[in-house]
Amino acid sequence: MSESVLSQEELDALMSDGNISDEPVGGSEEDRKTLDNFLTGSTAMLSSNFAQLTIPDASLKGPTVSFTNRDTFLGDLPLMVAVVKADFSSGFPGEHIFVMAEDTAKSVVGLMTHEEDVDLDEHNLSVVSEMVSNLVGTQITTLTKQTSNQSIASIAPEATKVPKALAAFPSGDFLSAEYQLDLGDGKIRQFWEIYGSSVSKAIAYALNNDAKADSAPPRSASRGVPSSGAQASGGGRPAMGAMSGSGSSNVQAVQFPSLTPHITAQEQGNISLIMDVFMEMTVELGRTRKLIKEILGMGEGTVIELDKLAGEPVDILVNHKLIAKGEVVVIDENFGVRVTEIVSPQERVRDMTY
Repeated sequence: MSESVLSQEELDALMSDGNISDEPVGGSEEDRKTLDNFLTGSTAMLSSNFAQLTIPDASLKGPTVSFTNRDTFLGDLPLMVAVVKADFSSGFPGEHIFVMAEDTAKSVVGLMTHEEDVDLDEHNLSVVSEMVSNLVGTQITTLTKQTSNQSIASIAPEATKVPKALAAFPSGDFLSAEYQLDLGDGKIRQFWEIYGSSVSKAIAYALNNDAKADSAPPRSASRGVPSSGAQASGGGRPAMGAMSGSGSSNVQAVQFPSLTPHITAQEQGNISLIMDVFMEMTVELGRTRKLIKEILGMGEGTVIELDKLAGEPVDILVNHKLIAKGEVVVIDENFGVRVTEIVSPQERVRDMTY
């Protein structure tokens, strides 16, 4: 019976091995510093993209990174907020949210659509979603490079306007990154990015491990002196297949991955799931706005002037989202469109005027 009782030394050893931990729920200080370094390093690129979407003078600064919880975080927010859910769906799956005050979201939308006195209706919330989608895409690109995780993906960001008390935030402790947003008017506004606890831990772990791998010495480095039978080449390094020192390791040629772009089996499988889904594609010749009395006064022979000049490219939309531009052609007595340009995310946002 006495042999099954653990001694104090054995208990201490178990605790030191990480089986028992007193880390805070949200994560360790090392995790916070790692995420702080990553977010600070990517802020310049986010700021540049933000300026392209709004005005050249706009900028993001910061962030201030800390672990917090719902009650504490709500104390920093105004009554009404725009919340954009942009959870990671793979790579580091979990909660990822952007938050800004309602007035800040209105100012951003106004700059992106070149309109004044905007309201956060369904259309303008989609503009906020598009802006966040651009920022998330930039972050994923940077995160992929720094962690070598090729499977990182996010859901399509979706913005909602809610009272802060009804906003859905991660349970328990979570990571909050508070940015300083300047829209060129000298007024500093807050803009928050939130990572769920599991997401922040996973990202910090991947970033730390990748940094350690980059600083570690090559595994094939020889510590001993080549034996008398070994042939040296290239600055004293052992030749392939040579035995170094007293060990019996077989040094083999490094196998480099192909640089040719390809789609992994997993990615191909995911894409194939939606290959047979129909999507509505429309071609838009132009638009205009009319008063109700003008619409009611229309009749046969009424000419409606559109916002496009003769010869301008027409817009190609998928599910009402602009994706390309083209020119009208005639194919066997039917109209068609020849694609002449695929629009960038910035152009998609700027064209969401109506």
